[in-house]
Amino acid sequence: MSTPPRIALIHALKHSIAPIEAAFAQAWPEARLMNLLDDSLSADLARDGELNDAMTERFLALGDYAAATGANAILFTCSAFGPCIEAVARAHAPMPVLKPNEAMIERAVTMGKRIGLLSTFPPTLVSMPPEFPASVQIVPKLAEGALAALDRGDRATHDRLIAEASRDLHDCDVIALAQFSIAATAPLVAEATGRPVVTTPDSAVEKLMRLLKAKT
Repeated sequence: MSTPPRIALIHALKHSIAPIEAAFAQAWPEARLMNLLDDSLSADLARDGELNDAMTERFLALGDYAAATGANAILFTCSAFGPCIEAVARAHAPMPVLKPNEAMIERAVTMGKRIGLLSTFPPTLVSMPPEFPASVQIVPKLAEGALAALDRGDRATHDRLIAEASRDLHDCDVIALAQFSIAATAPLVAEATGRPVVTTPDSAVEKLMRLLKAKT
């Protein structure tokens, strides 16, 4: 590929955009990024409490749009929509279509059997544990009130609540931060728990680089 690949980033939370752009800037600045944001996806999921066919159709439409712009790969950044993203991946195979967490899960399971899963969005703690292999034990933990603080623009409270919640995971082998929006708190969580921490953006960029460079 003579021109750098175009990566479509599809977001259900506006807070996910900055962390993934930062991860690309650090690891793969040549990649050409496009951002698609529909923040009604997360609001509607929180309201409905479950993924349904209508939600899958919306994801398929977003995937079709991204592919039509000439994207070489699609990365979804919201971790509560696994089955919808799998439908997009099937529709656009063999183009790489990544769930936000799949690369992080691959990394975390190499680091231990007892994995703490820290999130600020309750649906993520329902949809994400089944994505891990059965051979590991998942310890889910919600940082109560942190997402509301971030929505208010109070990042200091958001970060403090995440660090406090993470202390309950100090007996895990590794702590996985379940969302792009909390990736920046990795150093605080590592300090609070004394455990290694893996994040979704860094793992995802690394995997996309591997997949797309293999295709060049």
